Amino acid sequence: MSLGTLPTTRDEQWRYADPAALETLAPADLDAWRAVTLAPGETRTKDLILGDAHAGIHRVRLDVGAGARAEIFAVLSGQAYTRLEVEVTLHDGAHFELGGVTIGGGAATREIVTRVNHAEPGATSNQVVRAVHWGSATGNFLGRIAVARHAQKTDAAQSFKGLLLERGASANAKPELEIFADDVKCAHGAAVGQMDEAARFYMASRGLPPEAARALLVRAFVADAFAAHGKPDALLEAALSPLEARA
Repeated sequence: MSLGTLPTTRDEQWRYADPAALETLAPADLDAWRAVTLAPGETRTKDLILGDAHAGIHRVRLDVGAGARAEIFAVLSGQAYTRLEVEVTLHDGAHFELGGVTIGGGAATREIVTRVNHAEPGATSNQVVRAVHWGSATGNFLGRIAVARHAQKTDAAQSFKGLLLERGASANAKPELEIFADDVKCAHGAAVGQMDEAARFYMASRGLPPEAARALLVRAFVADAFAAHGKPDALLEAALSPLEARA
């Protein structure tokens, strides 16, 4: 998208965005990319907590050198439109790991958008996104994996699950695979549903109050996104704080 062209919901990468929020954008907002280059063999991890103080659009471009590993773990919980957009280029034997959670109520739209380009052979990527919403809030994941013709031995995976705690909330997923190589392993899955009432009933039968049971189930649900993180406690606390405030 050119600097002078503002997005609308007619654009595929913005189809689930908040139209009112898009109308307030300036062209400079779309040019605010943070470019990060990882040297061959380097490992770098970034934790992002995008709450009320960090609403808006956050755009990152990663160039991951041969054998390097880039990890992003993010929580999007602001009460205004919040979008994390990540573009990744993976070189020979590189790895990209994404663990993301969108969570909250109100009427906000929170979304994670990724484009992962497997440019060279032997690279791997894994993306796990969980959405938990209530009120009339929306959680989105738009993820595109592109495998170049010579990028053999690619191994790429995406997983999106949405949990709706109230009628009126919504979640959307748009996974895409564009594969030109023939010796690859690529997979994606998406599911949206409500809380497991059988599990809540089981916990209640063991004496747990309803809100405590709900909190435990949501914690287990979002923890999947941070399974690859060595110390996920701060991220889990940030992810669950909107639920605690709701309770």
